[in-house]
Amino acid sequence: MAKILSVIAHQDFQDKEYGDSKAALEAAGHKVVTASTTNTAHGKFGAEVEVDVMLADASSDDYDAIIFIGGPGSFEYFDDPTALNLAQDFYNAGKLTTAICAAPSILANAGLLEGVTVTGWSGGADNLKEKGANYTGGNVEVDGQIITGDGPMSATTFGEAIAENLKN
Repeated sequence: MAKILSVIAHQDFQDKEYGDSKAALEAAGHKVVTASTTNTAHGKFGAEVEVDVMLADASSDDYDAIIFIGGPGSFEYFDDPTALNLAQDFYNAGKLTTAICAAPSILANAGLLEGVTVTGWSGGADNLKEKGANYTGGNVEVDGQIITGDGPMSATTFGEAIAENLKN
């Protein structure tokens, strides 16, 4: 069983991306720990989630993978030093570093996507390309330890891809 850190915005995270990826990972026998910047996070569509760990207290040493969940709230992490450093720490430790929808821009802004094949929300494609990523617009892309998804309709497949890659 792997332990995965799922990072959501304190306000306006994408409910389906969080819930469906978490359900897929839990169905595969993994533990999902939720991180944010407040004790309770609120999804764009009404989900209310009790947060397990504050983002500032999260460490790559304690988890096997990280997921950055999209939605309009995820923009708060695009230039957030804590989030960017956490992404770099997971990546540098050789752990799965993943993001869905708008959130791949967090990985791009952390300098992790140069030459990497990725997908994500089409509205964020320009930033991904500017940071050197090979943007496809596909549903889910796996390139080494980076896994990206394009949005809510791919959240289950995204979670399953992470679970599959945790086996290796």
